[in-house]
Amino acid sequence: MSRLSLRALCVALAVACSPALAQDVLIRNATVHTASAQGTLQNADVLVRDGVVRVVGSGLAAPGATVVEANGRPLTPALFGGITEIGIEEVSGESSTADSAVTLQDQPMRPEFDVTLAYNPASVLIPVTRVEGVGFTLLAASTGGSFIAGQGGVVRLDGSPDPVGPRALFVRLGGGGAADLSGKSRAAQWMLLDQMVAEARGRVPVDSPHALLTPAGRATLARYLAGNGRIVVAVNRAADIRQLLRWSQRENVRIAIAGGAEAWTLAPQLAQAKVPVFVDALADLPADFDQIGASLENAARLDRAGVPVGFSQAGESHNARKNRQLAGNAVANGLPWEDGLAGLTRVPAEAFGVGDRVGSIAPGKLADLVLWSGDPLDVANTAEQVWLGGRAIPMRSRQTELRDRYLQQAGPLPRAYSK
Repeated sequence: MSRLSLRALCVALAVACSPALAQDVLIRNATVHTASAQGTLQNADVLVRDGVVRVVGSGLAAPGATVVEANGRPLTPALFGGITEIGIEEVSGESSTADSAVTLQDQPMRPEFDVTLAYNPASVLIPVTRVEGVGFTLLAASTGGSFIAGQGGVVRLDGSPDPVGPRALFVRLGGGGAADLSGKSRAAQWMLLDQMVAEARGRVPVDSPHALLTPAGRATLARYLAGNGRIVVAVNRAADIRQLLRWSQRENVRIAIAGGAEAWTLAPQLAQAKVPVFVDALADLPADFDQIGASLENAARLDRAGVPVGFSQAGESHNARKNRQLAGNAVANGLPWEDGLAGLTRVPAEAFGVGDRVGSIAPGKLADLVLWSGDPLDVANTAEQVWLGGRAIPMRSRQTELRDRYLQQAGPLPRAYSK
């Protein structure tokens, strides 16, 4: 084979094996929930070119584009799957597939630990998640060995291997497991945090026998102390949130709260500090002593005070579709519908530094879109088509394939042998 022919064959194979290129798409006559200041547009069209939203309007024409007739159905930005371990944990009970935590006995505080280095864009969990309308998630480091867990970042579930936007640092405060990792006391958490800040700011010698951080850990924490990226704190009790606000203001760091079961009691202070809170809107009972004040109206009360409210449920990487159930439940308990959708789209995108690319439908944003059978906050409805970067995502996953396989009539061999 000549060199020219071999080169042509290699190019052809590369094209054949790569994801389908984004096509020009015109979605017509949709109820477009922009999740932006434009709000909801009735009977609107969205034109996508080169993977980007180009025009949102009415009566649009685009010769050569693939036309999708929405017939009034809802069109939203692709949803946020919550703060998860999608792509860094395949089976939670199989340690070889779980990469979200580091446990080092000699040096337990490792803020430089970055879970995005273990992200697998070919995880079977990703198709399962995105056929439910989810387009991005925040990968979280888990507090398995220290209450300072490490770093994560936003990934789009389009097959891209790398995160987008800045990193986030994950911390867990309060009782239970967090106290077990920090001297059995909440007070010890603040003592240790203050020492780590002193180290990162150069007030403790690197060679001190009492140092908690490696040189890389000091440099990492210093970046967050300088305002580069958010510190995401898993915390529920109001007293702990109050101390967290004081600490963040004293150290001038940007924080977000995950959980926040009792956050509503400090809503004005959180709003003034511009701290986004990612709530579990199904939390209505005190699962532990940090959640005595849990309320189904948590999201609504925070929202009324002006707090940016998003949604996430701890430990639900394999059920990220439940995130829209959280939003629907919050709406049922007083949160305005548009703010419920924003908590699944715009709020997390802006909180984690990717709002210029995803989280709303507007010219110049990536065409990460979902066409729904009905109200997306009602779990009786489903995602009919997902586009990521303007590319129509196959609405198939391992779960749908197993469903279809075992719905078939049995043949001469048992169903397990059918293709």
